[in-house]
Amino acid sequence: MSRFEVTTLVLAPPALVFDASLSVESHTSSMRGSREQAVAGVTSGQLSLGDHVTWRARHFGLTWHLTSTISACTPPSYFVDEQVSGPFRRWVHTHTFESTHDSETGTEATLMKDIVDFAAPAGPLGTIAEVLVLRRYMTELILQRNAYIKQITEPAVR
Repeated sequence: MSRFEVTTLVLAPPALVFDASLSVESHTSSMRGSREQAVAGVTSGQLSLGDHVTWRARHFGLTWHLTSTISACTPPSYFVDEQVSGPFRRWVHTHTFESTHDSETGTEATLMKDIVDFAAPAGPLGTIAEVLVLRRYMTELILQRNAYIKQITEPAVR
């Protein structure tokens, strides 16, 4: 099993960043490059505790379907999405939002942290894929998503 963490400073209050992170539209907009769409379950609006959504996307030239659920949620500080069915043996993505201030501007800010625990299928070959390809690829997807969250939330507070 692999694990990685990404921390992003967003110059916007936690409640705004939290809500943007649970928006189906924000997610699909941030993942345009992989043509990600919500195709079943909650397909628009804000996700909340217990919601399921099935995502369809293209990665590595193949179309994938992943159904996840919001398995824990404490607004505006924490939520977890977990794969219910899909390509991974395990996928658990923990999102935390900590209130802070930007030292340069004094602006209220959010320290957004993503912790992703995942395991690829295919036994030892999947483990090799995790190390050689998937960890870096997934980290880049999270960084892309977080850049989009910054883009849509920071101007809202200026």
